[in-house]
Amino acid sequence: MKALICYGTRYGATKGTSEEIAKILLEENFDVKVVNAQEEKIKDVAEYDLVVVGSGVACGRWINESEDFLKKFRKDLENKKLALFVSSVGPIYAKEGNIEEVAKMRKIGLDDRVMKYGLKPVSLGFFGGIIDFNRMGFLTRKGMEVAFKPLLQKHGFKESAPDAYDLRDWDEIRNWAKELAKKARG
Repeated sequence: MKALICYGTRYGATKGTSEEIAKILLEENFDVKVVNAQEEKIKDVAEYDLVVVGSGVACGRWINESEDFLKKFRKDLENKKLALFVSSVGPIYAKEGNIEEVAKMRKIGLDDRVMKYGLKPVSLGFFGGIIDFNRMGFLTRKGMEVAFKPLLQKHGFKESAPDAYDLRDWDEIRNWAKELAKKARG
């Protein structure tokens, strides 16, 4: 089976997640193409059996190019096995036990996109992202530091680089990709 993974990223989390999903799909004997929607435009999805679309989410917004991909190919995706995933700060809220906020983020990041474009995905992935304070503008950085830095430290999230925190759970991502491979064949 041929798979396309098309993603958009802010701080690199969605890129890394896409690459890990691709690795698992390759192990499951898929022929996989991974595309950064911000760098390469896909002209056609006809040759792919499985299409995976990923995006970083900030303030409830997808990366523009990932959203544009969904808009452009929404009709073509009706006849494909489709999966969507997002990278977010959800794990922070989950550690806080704030299930309502996690559900709200999942709804905005995934369920609302499914409804908006009339999609029928076989799987939805809601993963952690990267918070990289070094790559934020001054005001965003200050707001994020106040809102999240104490929580990151409180819940033991480790810096992957100075002032950058990786919130991804690699086992969760790998297990999701293995399940996706089964669903794509089904």
